[in-house]
Amino acid sequence: MDDSLPMDDMGRDPDMPDDALGLGLTPAPSVTTAPSTPYRVLARKYRPQNFSQLIGQDAMVQTLGNAIKRDRLAHAFLMTGVRGVGKTSTARLIAKAMNCIGPDGQGGPTIDPCGVCEPCVAIAEGRHIDVIEMDAASHTGVDDVREIIEAVRYAAVSARYKIYIIDEVHMLSKNAFNALLKTLEEPPPHVKFLFATTEVNKVPITVLSRCQRFDLKRISVEALADNFRMICTAEGVEAEDEALTIIAQAAEGSARDGQSILDQAIAHADMDGDGKVTANQLRTMLGLSDRSAVRRLFGMLLSGEAQNVLAEARAQYALGVEPAATLAGLLREVHLVTLAKLGSPHDPALPEEARVAIERWSDQLSFPMLHRLWQLLLKGHEEVSRAALPLESCDMALLRVLHGASMPDPGELARMLKEGGAAISPPAPAQNAAPIAAQQNSTVNVLPGDFAGLLKLLGENGHVMLESTLHDVMRVIEYAPPLLAYQLAGPVMPGFDVQLRDALMQVTGQRWDLEERSGEAPPTFLENQQAAMQAARQEILDSPLVKAAQDAFPEAKIDFDNIEDIIRSATA
Repeated sequence: MDDSLPMDDMGRDPDMPDDALGLGLTPAPSVTTAPSTPYRVLARKYRPQNFSQLIGQDAMVQTLGNAIKRDRLAHAFLMTGVRGVGKTSTARLIAKAMNCIGPDGQGGPTIDPCGVCEPCVAIAEGRHIDVIEMDAASHTGVDDVREIIEAVRYAAVSARYKIYIIDEVHMLSKNAFNALLKTLEEPPPHVKFLFATTEVNKVPITVLSRCQRFDLKRISVEALADNFRMICTAEGVEAEDEALTIIAQAAEGSARDGQSILDQAIAHADMDGDGKVTANQLRTMLGLSDRSAVRRLFGMLLSGEAQNVLAEARAQYALGVEPAATLAGLLREVHLVTLAKLGSPHDPALPEEARVAIERWSDQLSFPMLHRLWQLLLKGHEEVSRAALPLESCDMALLRVLHGASMPDPGELARMLKEGGAAISPPAPAQNAAPIAAQQNSTVNVLPGDFAGLLKLLGENGHVMLESTLHDVMRVIEYAPPLLAYQLAGPVMPGFDVQLRDALMQVTGQRWDLEERSGEAPPTFLENQQAAMQAARQEILDSPLVKAAQDAFPEAKIDFDNIEDIIRSATA
């Protein structure tokens, strides 16, 4: 208690009113309150402390683990990859693994450092005297490297290895790299070098050849979302699964970027009062377009609804979505539709209604149309990104897509000119234009009663090469339109099933189920023809008249060409 403060006989402050004492109020204690621990951002708080916490780098961890078990540790390691995948964290973990002595102080190098011994704790806190971290961006010169060269001659003070971690090593000057080469190739046995860089192409090949290189992969969306879910649980924060997926997609494979976005999202959610991280809040915070709104806009483009397209684009702009982000969302939709047309599995993050819409569009749009949509949208995105008037440029780009995507490609144009010499008129105004998707399926729904009729239909609609392939190599096990089960009797072109499904959709207007089965199968049309020809040949050779002629003229040969032509036309 401070003696300078006046007190009455009862030890009370004479300046405190009696009413306050009667109300039970007491003065604040004179003990000084310790300052609270400063907040640590999520990217630092949840930095991996062991290899099991390192996300998405299983191959590298396995290689390091085997090297440690076999005592085959390289003298220099180079970690490369995009930002935020864990290059520096990996370097620190390797330093721990090499210098860990275990809780009892008797351990050796291990892929599972204990995290409690003095070397592990000191390295984690960045204060170990034998683990030196250097930022090459601010130490680029030969003098900085010369200090390392001089220091490596001395043994480690307390650790098993003296370790130099050089971050962004590509920033070293050419002279600095040259000065490091000899030491890097033949360092003392107690020294290890750990390099990290985002631009490995700038590291001289002479340095790369002296290092064991690890290319850290971009972290998948699923792995990032799981990591963010764990962090939210640990922080006591509630978050929608869709919101975590959006953060993972925005992170583009970087754990640090995603954790920084999550940090911001939690703060944004707290401001709303309920503390829950939602997908809508994230779209507002990041200026992202709602995927359902993008699909709605894409459907309007395919339907030729010019006024609705412009209105929807402006509605997205009013919500804070940048025009370039709108076009980027449309590009993603075209990509998803193209993948679906190829038969690729859907993105697991897509809701069911999105999958249905993408399947429908993949049936309606041909590959040439999808490629044209991609090129038009990509051109529009480039223009909007550098335009002085982004919204107006977005409007013009969308109208160009709406008009230009439905124009015939060069092959179709040549066919039109060859067949009728029809004049090519300019495209009609968008409100009167035929929908893009409708132009893909103008064929009457026709389901031939047998496989031969299907081949004929394909040939009549311009798929002559496909008709020939089916005729020669397809053994039909079951024909029940729109189901076709088959075996292949020979090689086919790459993407055969996709091309066949697309052609059947075009000529019949329905989506076919194609199944390649094993087991017993009838012969192909070509095999039937060849069998018939062989039987006819043998029948001719076995006739008494032919046998007598061959006996009389042993060197004579029978010309089967005319006979085979007759048989071929009869069995076609």
